[in-house]
Formats: sequence, structure tokens, C-alpha cells
Amino acid sequence: MMLSSYFEDLTKAYQAELEDLRSDSEGNDILKSRLKAKRSQFALMMPMIDTAPEMVAVAFHGGVSFPNPHAMVLLSTNELEEFPAWDEIAATVEFSPWAEELVAIALKESGGESFLITTVCLEYLYEKSNGNYHGDYANQAGIDESDDSVDEVERDEDRDQDLETEGADWLAEQGFDRH
Repeated sequence: MMLSSYFEDLTKAYQAELEDLRSDSEGNDILKSRLKAKRSQFALMMPMIDTAPEMVAVAFHGGVSFPNPHAMVLLSTNELEEFPAWDEIAATVEFSPWAEELVAIALKESGGESFLITTVCLEYLYEKSNGNYHGDYANQAGIDESDDSVDEVERDEDRDQDLETEGADWLAEQGFDRH
């Protein structure tokens, strides 16, 4: 699955935000208490939904389920300006009762629909990766940073030069001048 650049960047930021909330300076797992605090301050965080949606979206963590995961996969390929209306997406997700209250608050904001779409997609992607996203969901094995990949690039450059020579030869055969 290829993510849009919007979700590629935000997925990493969302994961980092949850990781930051997970433990205190002594290493104790305090995620639940910090999420509870975020939820209680949710309305106050609404000014951040356009500039740092991942910091607000974590309030929904654990409160969204996905009866139609295919819709989330399709949604994750969209850039922000390509989002459908919230009404088209709302039927593809289910919220816990406490999360429904947050949805109502978000929908009162001018960017609330886009924020909610961002939120449900980020939560879906987080669950899909088990909170361990490191890049493209597509073929991870296709990313090769070894010396072999450098050799492949060099072979490609050689092929490009061969094609350029062959193309020039063909054009000369057709009567065009070589320069």
C-alpha cells in the first residue's frame, strides 16, 4: 500500500506522539492517564487541528474500530485536498461512546471534517503497523540500501548511455545529422 505524502509524514508523527505519551521519565507506562488528560482538554486543542493534527488525533487512540478497512486503505492514498466529505467516511468507522463526544466537538470546527478523516486514517494505520511503522507499507524488501543497489544504479546508467548511442545511431540511419 502506498501512502500519500500527507499520511506518510503524519503516520510517523502520530506514532512518535503516542510513543512520547507512553511513559514518564522513570519509564512507567502512563499512556492511559495521558490520553485521558488529552481527552479532557480536547476542546482546548481545536486550534491545533490544522497545524499539528497528530498531537490532537491521539485523543482518539483506542476509540475507533474499522468495520470497512478497505475504505481506510483507499483513504490513506489521498492528500488533504483530495479528502471526501466526512459523511462519506463516517459510515466506515465506529467510535466508542467517549470518542463520539470528541467527534461532536471536532465537527463544530471549520476544519473538523478533515481533521476527523485524518484522525481515523492515522489510527487505522497505527493499528495496521502495530505502532511500528518505519516507512512505506508496500514491499519493505524493495528498499535496498546495500552496495548491490549502488551497482544496480551504475548498471542503469550504463544502459542509459547505450540507449542514447543506439538512438543516435538509429536517427543517423534515418538521415538526421549527429551533433
